Amino acid sequence: MGEFEKSISFDGRDIRLKVGLLAPQAGGSVLIQSGDTAVLVTATRSKAREGIDFLPLTVDYEERLYAAGRIPGGIMRREGRPPERAILTSRLIDRPLRPLFPSWLRDDLQVVAVTMSMDELVPPDVLAVTGASIATLLAQIPFNGPMAAVRVGLVGDDFIINPTYAEIEAGDLDLIVAGSPHGVIMVEAGANQLPERDIIEAIDFGYEAVRDLIKAQEELIEELGLRIIQEIPPEMDSTLENFIRSSARDDIKKILAQFELGKTDRDAALDVVKDAIKTKIVEMSDEDPIRVAATANGKALENTFKDITKQLMRRQIVEDNVRVDGRKLDQVRPVSCDVGILPRRVHGSGLFNRGLTQVLSCCTLGTPGDAQNLNDDLQADQHKRYLHHYNFPPFSVGETKPMRAPGRREIGHGALAERAMLPVLPSKTDFPYVIRVVSEVLSSNGSTSMGSVCGSTLALMDAGVPILKPVSGAAMGLIKEGDEIRVLTDIQGIEDFLGDMDFKVAGTDTGITALQMDMKISGLSMDVIAQAVNQAKDARLHILEKMLASIDKPRIETSPYAPRLLTIKIDSDMIGLVIGPGGKTIKGITEETGAKIDIEDDGTVTISAVDESKAKRARNIIQGMTRKLNEGDVYVGRVTRIIPIGAFVEFLPGKEGMIHISQLADYRVGKVEDEVAVGDEVVVKVREIDNKGRINLTRLGIHPDQATTAREAAAVNR
Repeated sequence: MGEFEKSISFDGRDIRLKVGLLAPQAGGSVLIQSGDTAVLVTATRSKAREGIDFLPLTVDYEERLYAAGRIPGGIMRREGRPPERAILTSRLIDRPLRPLFPSWLRDDLQVVAVTMSMDELVPPDVLAVTGASIATLLAQIPFNGPMAAVRVGLVGDDFIINPTYAEIEAGDLDLIVAGSPHGVIMVEAGANQLPERDIIEAIDFGYEAVRDLIKAQEELIEELGLRIIQEIPPEMDSTLENFIRSSARDDIKKILAQFELGKTDRDAALDVVKDAIKTKIVEMSDEDPIRVAATANGKALENTFKDITKQLMRRQIVEDNVRVDGRKLDQVRPVSCDVGILPRRVHGSGLFNRGLTQVLSCCTLGTPGDAQNLNDDLQADQHKRYLHHYNFPPFSVGETKPMRAPGRREIGHGALAERAMLPVLPSKTDFPYVIRVVSEVLSSNGSTSMGSVCGSTLALMDAGVPILKPVSGAAMGLIKEGDEIRVLTDIQGIEDFLGDMDFKVAGTDTGITALQMDMKISGLSMDVIAQAVNQAKDARLHILEKMLASIDKPRIETSPYAPRLLTIKIDSDMIGLVIGPGGKTIKGITEETGAKIDIEDDGTVTISAVDESKAKRARNIIQGMTRKLNEGDVYVGRVTRIIPIGAFVEFLPGKEGMIHISQLADYRVGKVEDEVAVGDEVVVKVREIDNKGRINLTRLGIHPDQATTAREAAAVNR
């Protein structure tokens, strides 16, 4: 296949495709470009490995700092571990792509997207998602696509497709919609408390553009003389399935109908049935077709049993409108909340329980210097002052396995909860703290990400963070059997695993702040999406009511162990004076007071210490150093040294002036030592500031009222 170019234009913005130019040995490759942002996306297929009973799909998104004209930091001066946003973009590509591969496909697949050029206008993530579909089609991999993604922004009252970074920042919505010819397949969004109807309208608006991109891909494949591959799946031997179904169907149905069983007891009961089948198979002869089918693949019996259980559970929901725990389709599990359960060295804590799901969120307040530096990725913003981290230990599901660094799932769930809280956080001016919330999943049975949203709200209010409004969240599920569709509120683990949708919605009583929808089927209509969004609102408000029963507003005071912050503003040309040569001055202030000092480029100085008096002492020193003096100002100072012609007096922290011997008294002074000694406290007036910035002081001509005011001010500042 030679080089080929195609341009797609909508809403005045072009997307350009170059095929056959780069990566000729990849299965399929495309350079997808908009503005000066260009992403190379490849898709490659290898033969299936023996014993694999799942789709081994790997999706990697890579950022190269040369794309933004930058050289990486660190000793190695090269890219290393992918930054968090790259991991999130890998997930963003994977989520709409994976459901479109046939369920029987077992070949190794890898999609790699590399941002090779990036401007300050066009985000590369949605380009990478669409590029993944194109590369897959070009690689002639069996695929139920095409698939495409667009970003929807809201500026004023108008929705816009693929907004720039500036438009995203200025707007109230950042929504990504991915879809196939069969409907919407993924939604990812952050919103500024937008009502449900606006979100639904935005998704519909985005899907219209998705359809245009899908049509363009179909035209591209036709122009290249290719076709969309829909291979016929291999015939499956139903011997084992029929045996398990006839042996266990009634027992499985009875267990699923025992609504009083909890997750552990239900799993144990199903294991008993499964073990009984294993025993029967072991007792069969080696030539028996059932035993042959069961032993041909070590996981055949396990997987077939799960498939039958899935079918029976789904049928129970569709036919009887009842779930495995006896709940109605729109019913939330029992909710309980608590705050302040950890000692107060933890600045704030919130425990959230929903059914068997339990999340403990802990809040820590830090100084501006604790903000996360983001200069290791291609994004424009360089610092983050709100961080949410999500931990999912193996004991939360009753398992044992090695503890490792956070994986893609943990990073993704943490980012979703972080996004849900951002619209309600106080501004940096009102609350200059850096805020970190860690959500520990202590028990998991579905929707731990939304549990961490609820736990975060509780922890933030317990820590005294003046959030604008509390946020709650719920996860919705879907069962689709033929034309029958059931939307489930507050899905638990088995419904997530065996269902067709995981739709997480977070927000306040005013509107939505974040949502994330993933499908296991090839697409969903807008009617069903609207039903899920509206049904989620009732669940969110119900959960929010339970949360507010434990703490209804942020605490007035922060923890006594949280740092006390004082903020002042100095002229930017004074920054060097405060820092001093080699940082000597600011280090000296820190050592003297015990306070931590952060200075921003605009002259904002944040001073912090657990002991507020230490922070005030440091503030007074800096204010003294940077205060602009006027002739005639009166201060109380202390004599620091004496020379034959006068005495030097420190009258403000870091500011020193000299009293000439002639200005010590209103009579002739023979020796300076006759009037003052080192360490004496004296009242002085600024007599003159010469053209070299030297300050000359006097003790003459000071009114008694001026002296009294100066002494009172000095007493306050001590």
